[in-house]
Amino acid sequence: MQILGIDIGGSGIKGAPVEVKEGVLAAERFRIPTPQPATPDAVGNAVAQIVQHFCWSGPIGCTFPAVVTKGVVHSAANVDKSWIGVNGKKLLEKRTGCPVRLMNDADAAGLAEMRFGAGQGRMGVVFVLTIGTGIGSAIFVDGALFPNTELGHLQIPCDWAGAIDAEQYASDRIRQEENLSWAAWAARVNEYLGLLEALFSPDLFIVGGGVSKQHGEFLPLLRTQAEVVPARLRNQAGMVGAALAAKSLLKKKASSYGC
Repeated sequence: MQILGIDIGGSGIKGAPVEVKEGVLAAERFRIPTPQPATPDAVGNAVAQIVQHFCWSGPIGCTFPAVVTKGVVHSAANVDKSWIGVNGKKLLEKRTGCPVRLMNDADAAGLAEMRFGAGQGRMGVVFVLTIGTGIGSAIFVDGALFPNTELGHLQIPCDWAGAIDAEQYASDRIRQEENLSWAAWAARVNEYLGLLEALFSPDLFIVGGGVSKQHGEFLPLLRTQAEVVPARLRNQAGMVGAALAAKSLLKKKASSYGC
């Protein structure tokens, strides 16, 4: 059973057919840079390009880096502000001709990690953090998702700014832009994780996103009460989770790809 999973990020948009029973990609992913500015029209065209690349006909699961409820986008931290209030589900369905399930990107990654990855069988309070261009968050309580948390925008106290968005202080993009050493960056991540622990007392942090492929450089430097482990699906998690969430659409239209 395959569903096309598409992951819209601040720097890239990638997609691939996903075998949803096993949680693996059924073909090599296709990635294109996120258009700048990332307006609804431009992103819609990019998603259509991915659909055309796979000659896809059938349901699509798609992530978006924002709060998404009932297909409508309610925030826009890493895309153009013109997205706010747009029914992204309807826009993408019109562009692709396929039924679409649109959801928060970190929530999708979290679903994949809880079903197929590092969160399998884990109960209690589990955080899945996607650290890359920004910081995404997904919270699971005894396996149930609490959606659209967007805790990358928590304010971290800062001597030189008073307070600053966590993703403007501790994302992987900031690490690269400020040329921070792994130790200096890990110290910032520890501040962020400490704030999450003070607020939510989690049992487990799963660290994914673009930086997760280098987890050996920084995970040993993290100091938390909760267990911290790397995500297993890494950058595939968004595509896999989005496809998994779109399984309900299979009743509406059969899937196929290939020209």
